[in-house]
Amino acid sequence: MADRNHDQRLRHAVRRREARRARGRANARAPVWFWLGMFGMVGWSVAVPMVVATAIGVWIDRHYDGRISWTLTLLFIGAVLGAWNAWHWVQRESGNRRHD
Repeated sequence: MADRNHDQRLRHAVRRREARRARGRANARAPVWFWLGMFGMVGWSVAVPMVVATAIGVWIDRHYDGRISWTLTLLFIGAVLGAWNAWHWVQRESGNRRHD
């Protein structure tokens, strides 16, 4: 009995997903809201690593004396990681929209 319920739920989930894909194919042009959402997501995927890395750099600079500025170093590293993260995310989303 439990297997039958599981199978029914699985079939229902697959039907819903296929219906969503069919609607997406029928409306091939992405709405403005999709692109605004992507723009926001790319911004956050860059900003968050930069802020976190900068905060860690400030903490290190306040607690340990050194010749280099960890704030600037980690800001740069956060920017690079954020840019890579955004590029990776956009590539993945672009691939999903092309193949769905």
